[in-house]
Amino acid sequence: MAASDIPVTPPEDPGDWSSPGHIHSLVLMAVTLAGLYLCYRMALPFLPALAWALAFALLLVPLQRRLEPKLRSPGIAAGLLVLLAGVGVLLPAMLVADVLVDEVARGGSAISAMLESGQWRRNVSAYPLLAPLADWLEAQFDLPETANAMTAWLTGIAASLARESLLQVIGMVLTLYLLFYFLRDRRAILASIAALSPLNPADTQRLFRDVDDTVHATVYGTLVVAMVQGTLGGLMFWWLGLPAPLLWGVLMGLLAIVPVLGAFIVWIPAALFLLLDGSGGKALVLTLWGAVVVGGIDNLLYPMLVGRRLKMHTLLAFVSIVGGLAVFGSAGLILGPVVFAITRLLLETWNRRGERLAASRHADAPVPPGDTP
Repeated sequence: MAASDIPVTPPEDPGDWSSPGHIHSLVLMAVTLAGLYLCYRMALPFLPALAWALAFALLLVPLQRRLEPKLRSPGIAAGLLVLLAGVGVLLPAMLVADVLVDEVARGGSAISAMLESGQWRRNVSAYPLLAPLADWLEAQFDLPETANAMTAWLTGIAASLARESLLQVIGMVLTLYLLFYFLRDRRAILASIAALSPLNPADTQRLFRDVDDTVHATVYGTLVVAMVQGTLGGLMFWWLGLPAPLLWGVLMGLLAIVPVLGAFIVWIPAALFLLLDGSGGKALVLTLWGAVVVGGIDNLLYPMLVGRRLKMHTLLAFVSIVGGLAVFGSAGLILGPVVFAITRLLLETWNRRGERLAASRHADAPVPPGDTP
């Protein structure tokens, strides 16, 4: 058969969406989107474990790089780091959760007893300026009933945590399991992501750096600082003899995670409680400790731990963390800022491409008469 006998397929018209090639592309795109959606639904139950395993992996990679040459085995190095993460982070978290369940009931009972005895009302009479506030509170709220309702609510949450302790253990084991492979196979995972990425190599590497910076800033600048603030606040509560110091320390730490909010939401009412209880000196100590030490540690530690790694406005940080928690649950603490960082990079990439396209069109435009040098 001669070459001239082979039929030549004419090129398809790019504007003809009914052509077989375009139909094939649309079908392929639809199947791909359906597959991605199904993969997302299948991964959804494991999202918290995946997010925390990713966070721990990015934090432990520097240690992994140091251990690998000495141990001459990525698997052994990854196993040691997984053991370190389990013993140093996850196990203490489980122990604190168990103690917290007991403190909820004791702390709530102590507050209810104080309100029911009416001692606070007799103490507030020594402060004429606070008497109108006390009268208003008594007129608007049934304080003993409110305290009992709050105690019942906290006890219910504690009981729920206790019932779900087995699920928490399973989630932690799954996190450590994923962490091992994230550390051992990190090079292959990054190479696969880079190969599938629609971005050019430079933008892909920048994406990796932005995700790494965001996770470091979120964990060190948010979690670590919040843990320090909660610990300092809880220690002062314990030293002053306030009920359930661990409970209030954990609450201060949780509130400190959210930008704009903070530990002051807990220690200011506690200082007022001490004042109404006739302990003006303790109230002053708690106020100074909360304002100077607990509040100031954020300004001291955050620049040291984060530096300029998180290039995100406070408002965006608030939306990314709170919105991430609302959408993804506990995993949103990591995924929320990461999604914001990736989206910002993609928008910047599109902006640069638009600027380059506009510049190329401007360069190809004909020069008007009289504008030539």
